[in-house]
Amino acid sequence: MISRRHFCATGFGGLVMLALAVRPAAAFAVTKSDAEWRRVLTPEQYRVLRQAGTERAWSSPLGKERRAGTYHCAGCDQALFPSQTKYDSGTGWPSFYAPIAGAVRTKPDPGIFGTRTEVHCSRCGGHLGHVFDDGPPPTGKRYCMNGVAMLFRPAGA
Repeated sequence: MISRRHFCATGFGGLVMLALAVRPAAAFAVTKSDAEWRRVLTPEQYRVLRQAGTERAWSSPLGKERRAGTYHCAGCDQALFPSQTKYDSGTGWPSFYAPIAGAVRTKPDPGIFGTRTEVHCSRCGGHLGHVFDDGPPPTGKRYCMNGVAMLFRPAGA
């Protein structure tokens, strides 16, 4: 038999979960319909940026990029990472130890092997990759990004 206290606590918990599930999505400065995103992005960019996909390791030419410049969001062209913060993490994805201030947001990304921290563009909400606490100094962070989600702009171009 269920006690009144248990029933009320369970009901309240359910209401809290429902409220969290139906809260509005974060507002972004750049918004497009699904059809508009499909028109402006390649199929692989759409899969990664809009559906939180992951590109194959070592498949991005940005992994080998060594010039000075800035990495931008492929969805909205916002500057995300300066080349000075890029390093070779050995993971097969472009990695950085720090983004440009305010350029990215993070959120928990629960999965089968635990919760990771998703990184997305603060301007359009495009999925970029994940951040981990195993990076180099000075931040100790590894922003492991999908190269297809970014564009590289060389310095002085």
